[in-house]
Amino acid sequence: MNQSKMMRVAIIGFIALMGFLTLTNTTFLTVDPGQKGVLFKRFSGGLEKDKLFDQGFHVVAPWNKMYIYDVRIKEGSDRQEVLSKNGLNIAVELSYLYNPEPSKIGYLHDEVGPDYLNRILIPEVRSATREVIGKYLPEELYSTQREAIQDEIFQQTKDAVASKHIHLDAILIREVELPNTLEEAIERKLREEQASLEYQFKLDRERQEAERKIIAANADAEANRIISSSLTDKILKDKGINATLTLAQSSNAKVVVVGSGKDGLPLILNNN
Repeated sequence: MNQSKMMRVAIIGFIALMGFLTLTNTTFLTVDPGQKGVLFKRFSGGLEKDKLFDQGFHVVAPWNKMYIYDVRIKEGSDRQEVLSKNGLNIAVELSYLYNPEPSKIGYLHDEVGPDYLNRILIPEVRSATREVIGKYLPEELYSTQREAIQDEIFQQTKDAVASKHIHLDAILIREVELPNTLEEAIERKLREEQASLEYQFKLDRERQEAERKIIAANADAEANRIISSSLTDKILKDKGINATLTLAQSSNAKVVVVGSGKDGLPLILNNN
């Protein structure tokens, strides 16, 4: 009897323990930082799409179920091959930042579910990438229009996923892989364009230097013309006399012969 009684107590205790653990896992829930919860009421109305549970401790009836979503921004990546405007195959690797709209996770869970990344976001990113890159030539993607193409893919994808309660924060083109022959041709073209720009710069610099020299020569010629037109014989004689007087007053030994030079100007003979 004692053994039978003890067996019954053990069975009852085991059942009670299992019941407690079950209730603990389904009734006492914690929503961690960066998460939000939405409650599904099995017997009273189903999913409460407009009522969200913020981080912290919550008590839920065991017959109901809480769905918890991470609403922090996450990074995803995707690599695909697309056709350019001229029909060439281009491999593109993209990275993107996304998160579910925190205030709309009830609607997201009801319309899409937790696998919204694979069901909605990735297909939309791929669709936008194919459509946008298909309007451009490979060399535009490789160089000049890369940022514009990136922005266009981002905006098109963002508009598409917004109606599914997904927020897209950014899309970046991380890598573009072109056919080897095309990549070499583009690089060669870019080098030639750079060399042409350098040559044009040198020509412009030489042209500017030539123009500067012409302007300086014209200025000198004009100055000489003005000076020449303003000088007379009398002015030249006066300047010669003044210069002779100035030299005669210096401390150096010399002999001044007045009136013996050309045009009657004095001559200065050095005694040394």
